[in-house]
Amino acid sequence: MSMNCRAGAALALLDVVDKRKSLTPVLVRYAEKIPANDKGLLQHICYGSCRHFFSLNALSKMMLEHPLPADARPVQALMWVGLYQLAYSDISEHAAIHETVEACGQLKQDKYRGLLNAVLRRFQREKSELLTGLQGSDVPHYQHPKWFIKLLKKSWPQRWQEICEQANIQAPMCLRVNTHKGSVSDYLQLLADTGIKATVGKVSPSALYLDKPMDVFALPNFEQGSCSVQDEAAQLAAQLLNPQPGEKVLDACSAPGGKTCHLLEHASGQLALTAMDADALRLNRVHENLARLGFSANTLVGEAQHPEQWWDGEAFDRILLDVPCSATGVIRRHPDIKLLRQKQDIDNLAQLQLAILQQAWQMLKAGGSLLYATCSILPQENAHNIAAFLSTQTDASLQNIELPSGEDTGYGWQLFPNAHSHDGFFYALLKKI
Repeated sequence: MSMNCRAGAALALLDVVDKRKSLTPVLVRYAEKIPANDKGLLQHICYGSCRHFFSLNALSKMMLEHPLPADARPVQALMWVGLYQLAYSDISEHAAIHETVEACGQLKQDKYRGLLNAVLRRFQREKSELLTGLQGSDVPHYQHPKWFIKLLKKSWPQRWQEICEQANIQAPMCLRVNTHKGSVSDYLQLLADTGIKATVGKVSPSALYLDKPMDVFALPNFEQGSCSVQDEAAQLAAQLLNPQPGEKVLDACSAPGGKTCHLLEHASGQLALTAMDADALRLNRVHENLARLGFSANTLVGEAQHPEQWWDGEAFDRILLDVPCSATGVIRRHPDIKLLRQKQDIDNLAQLQLAILQQAWQMLKAGGSLLYATCSILPQENAHNIAAFLSTQTDASLQNIELPSGEDTGYGWQLFPNAHSHDGFFYALLKKI
């Protein structure tokens, strides 16, 4: 028997909240257990519940006289699921309450049916008053963990509210046109001819935004490599690093390969490019993207902080260093980040990032360029790392970056999540003297 969609959503949320598992693979597993026509609903409920988790959790505490016992965690998760549907979705209130309460049976929590039904119906009656009651506390109001809000207030005192608000808005679907195969205007016309509405990006010259998200395989000539799905801020990597035909280039943390392919598009495929990643499984995605776009690159499994294990000693003309990071600039695409990241992760990541940068620098030719990139909005991972690196590296020169969005930190350019536009991203371009 297939699983009730709300039961699947509740169990998926518990995997994220209690077991600290990433939502993407969790959804794949539970999608196999529910009816095929409910898969979109499962994703909608899980993403929405993660996005609004801190208010949903606060609401459930407000309406329970006593905390639920440990063995009733599935009921707590059903409460989050039900409250999300009633507070933030356009799902029918009747269906939301009925199906969520029915899920108690599949999760072997029948004795809590009455309690769950009472909580959801009370919220239905007092929705406006209860939601207003959340506004007095930053965590449920801005929908982010306390430690993260505290860091944002310190790092971006004039921007922190906007950063939180933008992170809670669903991101638009952005395409990168493969200009190796045709112009942006030509592809825009091709979309229009197919009945697909899109607008040109404002930061990257290869970006198009779809009015509505859609299946990539419904895009004209997608399988032939005419476009890829990639955030506009991420598209700036190729533009800023600016590899030239014939150069030897390293993409040091390459999976899933979006920037790898864009570097090749930028240079008409004429690069001696090495795409490396520490994860062999994720490197398969690089192979798939290269094949679809008709490019080739030397791919290898390795860690950028340990070049002695894989580097042949021949220096690179240019290096793209898209280092592992907190991904706090792409929370709107991956709202489970708010539940998975912890404060200590930031310091640990910053240390790893600096170590990778210091090692990668040794592989760069004199006169060569290295682009340091993260999808983080935290200075600890960005400007602070570049400042620390420049304080000890006498042969490094920070190059000027000016973009129509974001701001100069003094040690690189920071972009922030922007409604109907790009994600949060950081870039610092370094030249070896």
